[in-house]
Amino acid sequence: MPPTRLQLAKREITLFFDAADKRVFSRKDLNTILSKHRDDWRLAQTTTSHDFIMFLVQKAKLQEARLHSKNYALPARYIWGEVSPYLLALSLRKSGYLSHATAIFLHSLTDQIPKTVYVNFEQSPKPRSGGSMSQESIARAFANRQRRTNYVFRYKDWQIAILSGKQSGRLGVVPTQSPEGENLDVTNLERTLIDITVRPDYAGGVYQVLHAFRSAKQKMSVNALLAILKGLDYVYPYHQAIGFYMKKAGYEEPRWGRLKQLVFKYDFYLAHDMRDTVYDSEWHLFYPKGFE
Repeated sequence: MPPTRLQLAKREITLFFDAADKRVFSRKDLNTILSKHRDDWRLAQTTTSHDFIMFLVQKAKLQEARLHSKNYALPARYIWGEVSPYLLALSLRKSGYLSHATAIFLHSLTDQIPKTVYVNFEQSPKPRSGGSMSQESIARAFANRQRRTNYVFRYKDWQIAILSGKQSGRLGVVPTQSPEGENLDVTNLERTLIDITVRPDYAGGVYQVLHAFRSAKQKMSVNALLAILKGLDYVYPYHQAIGFYMKKAGYEEPRWGRLKQLVFKYDFYLAHDMRDTVYDSEWHLFYPKGFE
């Protein structure tokens, strides 16, 4: 049987994908590539995108990344060669970036390799809540468990969790590299510390947050943290929790003292749904008994 035109063009197609910046593709991406390069590769007009994809899977280095979810369907993703779960996660949402426990790992603040990859996809801009905050409303909100995303996919022995984050214009997002050398977008050190203070469950809990603050002690800029915290414009007084973590983590007084200069109007909580708590009068903060 004579070779097909796809087989004849295999070398050129392989060289194209080997040299491409992208390593993860949707069906739409692959269809666009076929349409753009059909003439260059001398492929017949009858070659469909399905033909093209099946050829690349069977005869070249394209693999279908099988993502599974109990709650959601997701369009297929295809990878060229080997990619990390971090790069795959970023392909699921345009303009997404890695955050929380994933950012802790990528900033070398832990020796553990979290098996859940967190990718933050910012919501559309929303007006700041106009409702009045009270001590009672704070206590009521933090008496309940932290809300967790259901938008979770399984890939091999990893989980990918997509978060609907607060609109910030990607404040504090920087480029970095995966252990495999891939280019990734991730929250910077200071934004990461803020994010895990706000959502400690996505960092493994308050003890892991404290460990991250300790590991970041020699790297973190208080000026940068305060600038990002101001830009995020949270309703709740997370500066009280951040200052508390900094002091517990052994930061020098001039550094955590910057947080004490901010307004302390309410008692606050280190985490949601704490059962047995101690009150820190310096930071006006409830935290778990035995927390060190």
